[in-house]
Amino acid sequence: MIFMLNFFKKSKSKGNEVKAPIKGNLIPLSEVSDDVFSQKMLGDGFAVKPTGQEVVAPVSGTITTLFPTKHAIVIKTAEGLEVLIHLGIDTVELKGEPFKLFAEQGDSVKAGDKLAEMDIADVADHGLDNTVMVVYTNMDLLKEVKDVDPRPVEAGDDAQEIAFN
Repeated sequence: MIFMLNFFKKSKSKGNEVKAPIKGNLIPLSEVSDDVFSQKMLGDGFAVKPTGQEVVAPVSGTITTLFPTKHAIVIKTAEGLEVLIHLGIDTVELKGEPFKLFAEQGDSVKAGDKLAEMDIADVADHGLDNTVMVVYTNMDLLKEVKDVDPRPVEAGDDAQEIAFN
């Protein structure tokens, strides 16, 4: 009987899981080499040091912003949370070269849907950091952003748990 009670306890919703946007090594946002991200000036979140090329949606929602330089995408969730996926650091300078998009502004996406490809070697060859950041830009909607457990992840794996107000 106790096993049954524990089983039901574990099946409760753990909160909202945000997915890894790319295959690589999951790290806390505080470890990113750019102060704007590491000091959480844009909001809290996490990062992945990529080993893969395919970029997927970390959350379900609507693509509200797609930068012409293809280095950043914003998805707005049904709850109104704006989630920035930023591909590399200072990659705006590359004018879209290492990126190929598979989604357009206004598209509805599900967590895990392919959004883009990033040539991580090309970014590195330009002397830039290819780390991918996921940032919650309107933090007032969140009551909790759990710390990430640094580890290898596949694109679409659970990466971070968040809780809404």
